[in-house]
Amino acid sequence: MSTYVISDIHGQYDLFLSLLDLIDLKDDDVLYILGDVLDRGPHPVKTMLKLMEMPNVICIAGNHELMAIECLDVLTQEITEASIEKLDRETLDNILNWQYNGSRTTLMEFRELDRETQHEMMEFIKDFDLYAEVTAGGRDYVLVHAGLGNFSPEKELWEYSLHELIWTRPDYNEQYYPDKYVVTGHTPTRFIEENPRPDRIFRNKNHIAIDCGANIPGGRLAAICLDTDEEFYVDNPEKG
Repeated sequence: MSTYVISDIHGQYDLFLSLLDLIDLKDDDVLYILGDVLDRGPHPVKTMLKLMEMPNVICIAGNHELMAIECLDVLTQEITEASIEKLDRETLDNILNWQYNGSRTTLMEFRELDRETQHEMMEFIKDFDLYAEVTAGGRDYVLVHAGLGNFSPEKELWEYSLHELIWTRPDYNEQYYPDKYVVTGHTPTRFIEENPRPDRIFRNKNHIAIDCGANIPGGRLAAICLDTDEEFYVDNPEKG
């Protein structure tokens, strides 16, 4: 049994399938997905439905899942005078923010689903964990989408706010734990200034950043095996 981690698929369904083939995922392996399955890429909902069929997958929420759930509950309601009146400023701001962050492909595919499947998908996302603690290969890991905002060594993981877990980027130059590795997505590694290997997994001071820009032309979808520390990559064929 092996433990793998992938993050920020962003609708790149074909890259995801290729990466599953590359790591040769077995039924008794465990695969953690560190959020941002949805938005931007061509097949976010198709990817989510694939994850729903995989019993050995554990999903952790990303900011794009949060934006989707905040908006889909509203957008899938029957349009009535009463429902329109409930569209307050905060709700409208959430919808605009999601639109700005690449909701179009998610909405397009979501609208093609029957109502039952829509409901099942939303319930599946609402059950996503916010973080996970894993031991593999003799090492301890904290898995979270974005980082541990306002980090304090005295702070328990459950004490972090939703925003600190799924939006706030970590400080890669600060070692959070002496005896744990923090594995994150959210920040494409090409945008980490001190990264000598753009679009590849970045490691520094017990940080492991694995969002290698799957949805960026020239980027990659990456996986890491926590047991062996092996890295796996599938390239985005679009040229940067």
